[in-house]
Amino acid sequence: MSQKNDNIMIHESAIVDEGCEVGSGSKIWHFCHLITGCKIGEGCSLGQNVMVAKGVVLGNNVKVQNNVSLYEGVVCEDDVFIGPSAVFTNVINPRSAISRKNAYKKTIVRKGVTIGANATIVCGVEIGAFAFVGAGAVVTSNVQPYSLVLGTPARHSGWMSEYGHRLRFKPDGLAECPESGDIYIFSGGKVVKIVAKDDTTN
Repeated sequence: MSQKNDNIMIHESAIVDEGCEVGSGSKIWHFCHLITGCKIGEGCSLGQNVMVAKGVVLGNNVKVQNNVSLYEGVVCEDDVFIGPSAVFTNVINPRSAISRKNAYKKTIVRKGVTIGANATIVCGVEIGAFAFVGAGAVVTSNVQPYSLVLGTPARHSGWMSEYGHRLRFKPDGLAECPESGDIYIFSGGKVVKIVAKDDTTN
């Protein structure tokens, strides 16, 4: 295992193969297995019984809760939250008797995404920045940034702020996050944050 400094916590029951990269401040909890060739960023937390396969890349401050397997092809940017027992796949049409190791599909989880408990992410999709996948949802297609998706299969059900609150758009197309005060605009079928509260002046 390579590491940037010694500020890493690895529980004695975890297995970290040679050739893994783990960033400073990360915590690897009970019974995790990190396989050669994975890259874990800084300040990450992997809960109990998490498996991270070869080629998986996690950005900084990624939180992976208990009982999640991240298979080859999964890439998570910074500040991603993955709830307990969420499921990822990496082959569209698996058969036990047929090797499809050359058919792995990439799944990209952009910055700030939340994936709820027991959600399933079918491989080959991109989940846009700050999207929110509800608990138990089954994602089979790309998800727009800031979109809230629910159900089986997952369908767009609203919009979420970067702080994880439902956005209620007014007739002028603007919405304010009730916690941060950030302002968002809905235009052309997309949501964009246009003003952060710290940027406003009185």
